[in-house]
Amino acid sequence: MMKSTTLLAIALGIGSLAACNNSAQEQKADNIEANAENTADTIEANADNSADAMQANAENTADAVRNEGEQNADAVRNSADADGNSSN
Repeated sequence: MMKSTTLLAIALGIGSLAACNNSAQEQKADNIEANAENTADTIEANADNSADAMQANAENTADAVRNEGEQNADAVRNSADADGNSSN
């Protein structure tokens, strides 16, 4: 009877150690998964920020091109007025 009790206690102890080991492995796996999720979220946020910056730059560049075109057209109109060749 004593041997059975001792064997049962040893078996339970080994089972407990195995369960702790699985918990540590599960925690490690959870950490890996959480790190990957955080990295993916950061990549997506950076892509969103980059897209916003690209759109803002494109809008600013387009505005600059329009402005330059208007100034050049005004300069041509004013030049025509100044030399008397304007029919306006």
